[in-house]
Amino acid sequence: MLNLKSLLILILISGGLCLTTFAQKQLPELKKLSKGADVILTGKVTKQNSNWNENKTRIFTKATLQVDEYLKGINSGNSIEVIYPGGEVGEVGELYTHMPRFANNEEVLVFLKKDTKDKGYKVFNGEDGKITLIKDVKTGEKTTSSNVKVSYLKAQIKSYLSGK
Repeated sequence: MLNLKSLLILILISGGLCLTTFAQKQLPELKKLSKGADVILTGKVTKQNSNWNENKTRIFTKATLQVDEYLKGINSGNSIEVIYPGGEVGEVGELYTHMPRFANNEEVLVFLKKDTKDKGYKVFNGEDGKITLIKDVKTGEKTTSSNVKVSYLKAQIKSYLSGK
């Protein structure tokens, strides 16, 4: 029978293996996202509005992002709207797995695809196309939740886009 100390060590080792796997998976995925997206940007969610579709069968949310920097795509606006499935209207809520969700005041790096049907933007490749950014308290630099510096991600993205 495992004692508490052994169980804790097992959990820590398992967690370390998961983080290593995530880090190894991240760079090939970043290349795919960079090449496939129409627009790549960093920004902050300033507001969200959820509504029913025309048939009242699905809820969609429109998130407005204040753009800090465009890394790909020609868009000179200070803000951009991103539409994603799910949200809350009145007392009804819808949540979709493997789809991105945004929070007000959240800072993000997003990979967007132009939606030809409604002429808006959607997150490319589901939840993988949205990376939440947090500020490192010690350095003040923005990082991902897995402690990858945003400056490093931006350099990688620019490298992929330039073909290097």
